[in-house]
Amino acid sequence: VIAHPKYQESKRIAIFLSMPDEVQTEEIIKDIFKQGKECFIPRYKPQSNHMDMLKLSSAEDISSLALTSWNILQPSDDDSAREEALAGGGLDLIFMPGLGFDKKGNRLGRGKGYYDTYLERCMKHPRGKPYTIALAFREQICESVPVTENDVPIDEILYEDC
Repeated sequence: VIAHPKYQESKRIAIFLSMPDEVQTEEIIKDIFKQGKECFIPRYKPQSNHMDMLKLSSAEDISSLALTSWNILQPSDDDSAREEALAGGGLDLIFMPGLGFDKKGNRLGRGKGYYDTYLERCMKHPRGKPYTIALAFREQICESVPVTENDVPIDEILYEDC
C-alpha cells in the first residue's frame, strides 16, 4: 500500500479504522503521519447515511476516540475542533473497507450507504472525487456483487496477489 503511486502522491488521505475482520490499517495510519501527510477518519451518524471525514492530529490521537455501539472508534459528536475534509481542501485518496468486491470495481458495504453518499458529496467539492482504493482479502473478491444506481464504483482494489 505505502509503495502505491497514488498513495505516494497524495497529501490528504482518508482511511478507516479497521475492525478485527478487516484489513488492518494501523501501520498505514502510522506511515501517513511519518510521511507528513494529513489523515482523516470517518465519523458515522447513526440513524442516517451521513458520514464526515475528520482530521486526526497524530496516530496516537486514535486512543482519545470514543467507541460507538458498532464497536468502531470515531470522534465524538461534540468534537467540533477537528477539520472536516470537505470543509477544507478536500481529499486526494480514500481507502475504503467493504465486505465483498468484484473486479469491475463494485463494492458491497455494510448496507447503509455511508461511503457512496460521502463520495457524492466529494464530487460537489472543487477538488472533485478523490481516488478510491479498497483494501481487501483475496477471499472477498467475488465474480459479482449486487449494486444499485446509488453505488459508486471504486477505482482500484488492493488484495494479496492482485
